[in-house]
Amino acid sequence: MTESSQEALAPPRQRRSYAAQVAREVLLRWGARIGLTWILILVMVAVFAPFLATSHPLLARGEGGLMAPVLEHLTAADVTLLVVFFTGVLVTFLRRPFWHKLLAVLAMLVISGSISAFTVSPPELVIYEQHREAEAAGQYDWVMWAPVPYSPKDYLRDFGDTGLESPLADELRRHWLGTEENGADVLSRMIHASRIALGIGFIATGIALGIGIIVGGLMGYFSGIVDIIGMRIVEIFEAIPTLFLLLTFVAFFGRSLYMMMIIIGITSWSGYARYVRAEFLKLREQDYVQAAVACGLPLRSVLFRHMLPNGVAPILVAASFGVASAILAEATLSFLGLGLVDDPSWGQMLNQAVQSSSFNWWMAAFPGGAIFLTVFAYNLVGESLRDALDPYLKKKA
Repeated sequence: MTESSQEALAPPRQRRSYAAQVAREVLLRWGARIGLTWILILVMVAVFAPFLATSHPLLARGEGGLMAPVLEHLTAADVTLLVVFFTGVLVTFLRRPFWHKLLAVLAMLVISGSISAFTVSPPELVIYEQHREAEAAGQYDWVMWAPVPYSPKDYLRDFGDTGLESPLADELRRHWLGTEENGADVLSRMIHASRIALGIGFIATGIALGIGIIVGGLMGYFSGIVDIIGMRIVEIFEAIPTLFLLLTFVAFFGRSLYMMMIIIGITSWSGYARYVRAEFLKLREQDYVQAAVACGLPLRSVLFRHMLPNGVAPILVAASFGVASAILAEATLSFLGLGLVDDPSWGQMLNQAVQSSSFNWWMAAFPGGAIFLTVFAYNLVGESLRDALDPYLKKKA
């Protein structure tokens, strides 16, 4: 049997999809690996924060037998995050298109969030020191504590007057990154603050992406008067200063994380709209788009099923930088003292570094380092995506 006949009889080689090729090229770059590793660590820390930093024991054995006090204090958000995380891990290994996996995760987010909101009800009054005092009184046979045995809002009232302490300053209480002005553990607050950083980045960018894709797609597909009106709207939104708008809303309507997400989202979609418009202006003349229109497919099918997958590449690059910008906006607002009141935030902790008469270096180094590393990681991923998607950069390499 000749070599040519053997090749003809061999099974056809399975070709990678375009998304798989891009993902492979991105993962070949060291910058992307480092950035994705840091983001993955942050995601894991954010999901499992109630078990990593809490004043409630993970397990304890006392007169009532074996118990898990940490489970009694899980909130609806904690349960929803855990369910969505494990759903995401499960669908990752399924041989289904990416959009099907994304829809499955979003559906589970809505379902688990709705069920958790009505079924999960943690105690309204939380006494953080009760288990420490019970252990000291010998009420437990043994106790398994979390790696960081302090909750983010545990101000250590049972230890008397506490306040700012540098790392490992107290021999009785081990605070690896010190304590903040109210006596709460800095490492615990940083772990729980990672949720806010990731949440505001993803949700604000998701809102901006949704608006930008719809407006940009309509402008690029219809062009003409629709394009002219759309571009004027884009220019109006580009003239709005996001930070000043956030300051105004906080001054009039109070502090709210959801409001920050919405404002950042609705003021940062113009860049995505420009990218989508430019791509759709090129794609609308392609043969497959003309064929789809000639077949009488509905507009949403032509726009989002046939054109969007071929024009989504530049948006992914911009989205990675958009997440970093949203995190910086929230950190800036918290640093100015206009962020969340009691919930931990990296920018809020950074603000405490200079509030007292002395410079508290640990309040500047650790939250500031976390902000820098997170923004840097998203920028590394964005640059790797751009290098993998740009054909001119590929030729130069």
